[in-house]
Amino acid sequence: MPAVISSPGMRQLIELAERIAQSNAAVLITGESGSGKELIARAVHHYSLRCAKPWVDVSCAALPEHLVESELFGYEKGAFSGADSPKPGLFELADHGTLFLDEVGELEPRMQVKLLRVLDGVAYYRLGGTRKVTVDVRIVAATNQDLEQMVDTGSFRGDLYHRLGQICLRVPPLRERTEDIVPLAEHFLKQTNPRLSFTGEALQILEGHRWPGNVRELRNVVTKAAVLSREIEIGPDDLLLAPPRPPASATTMPVLNATSAGGSSGTLVNLDGMEKSTILRVLAQTNGHQQKAAELLGISRRTLSRKLKLYGREAVRQSYAS
Repeated sequence: MPAVISSPGMRQLIELAERIAQSNAAVLITGESGSGKELIARAVHHYSLRCAKPWVDVSCAALPEHLVESELFGYEKGAFSGADSPKPGLFELADHGTLFLDEVGELEPRMQVKLLRVLDGVAYYRLGGTRKVTVDVRIVAATNQDLEQMVDTGSFRGDLYHRLGQICLRVPPLRERTEDIVPLAEHFLKQTNPRLSFTGEALQILEGHRWPGNVRELRNVVTKAAVLSREIEIGPDDLLLAPPRPPASATTMPVLNATSAGGSSGTLVNLDGMEKSTILRVLAQTNGHQQKAAELLGISRRTLSRKLKLYGREAVRQSYAS
């Protein structure tokens, strides 16, 4: 799986994946859709002692609910209508290798229980089977959901969350690693049409876009531009990018008029104070979830954390009470 990485954050993440790959600990990878979670999962397998053994991946969201158990754990002949022959499950296929469970937050509660037992080393039966199956599989899971919040609401088991997240890795969204945008865009362009190139202005527009769809969106934009372009160089008009939207908080902020030099009526605006009140208000609206608050504010998680340290714990606590 090709990897195009230039940003310090992604380089550090790959180095971390290489270090933890030597263990057998379960890994939970979080991040927005399209940010590159599978890339990190494959890196864990590639650098592990299981790299010569099977890599098996499955999207839990893509499987119909009634097929999840038979796909993961297999079935015997006659287990249900249409089961004309036995079939090993994905756990058996991944024996001594790595099983990647993408979108693990989509598993329904009954399957969460069975998955937890298998992760704890308990042998299981195929559907309709009478012989227990024991496997040695390294689990790497990924999700774009907030599993901690799902645990709080009861939609995801806390014990399974802690079992899957022995080691947690977060893949930053593309807007937080702008150094990757141009190398990725040029890589996708080379894959589609190596004779084309970008103008400097087009590259600036790509770097300035927020990419809510992350790497997947960037690939689609570049591919479309390469297919539709009639010139050797791809310019701004070929990218077909919508103008950037303002942060969600900006649309709800009241419009304040500063007092003019002539003494006309109005409200004197303290920009630092307005920024502080906006940040604390959005943080309260997200119940203290800093990542969600940062996304609504249009700033990075690191910037938000730095500003909260400046405000102090008391100010943050009062924002929840207000």
